Amino acid sequence: MKKILLLVAMLLISGEFAFAKNLKGLLHSKTKLTPITISVGQPLASEPYKLEAGKYYELVLKSDGSREIPIVGAEFFRNIWVNQVSINDIEVRPLGLDGFEFDDEGEIEMTFIPIKPGTYTLGLPSAKSDRERATFIVE
Repeated sequence: MKKILLLVAMLLISGEFAFAKNLKGLLHSKTKLTPITISVGQPLASEPYKLEAGKYYELVLKSDGSREIPIVGAEFFRNIWVNQVSINDIEVRPLGLDGFEFDDEGEIEMTFIPIKPGTYTLGLPSAKSDRERATFIVE
């Protein structure tokens, strides 16, 4: 997986390969996913997200600030290429993620491309039910 991410990074930096040029074009047409709303007592997602490997997506996570809530998904983050994470109009282009923590009301916008097919989750670290996690099915 690290080799794939390194290859993608190298191709994007060089800009000389057809793959890199196609990826840059791909980043202009994204699919907006239903936002994940983070609130005490509410499910994170009403149904699984169905994604296609190689397509570009935007996901918004919104917290109402009802309590401090961490959202984790190490396996999910290891199997996607994160283009950008925006928090309070600050854009971050991370090399990797493990999760987010909302200490207050706020919103995170993340754009990404799923790399590897599989079923992955984002949710509370101590999730005991499907209400406490969002499921992503990548085909």
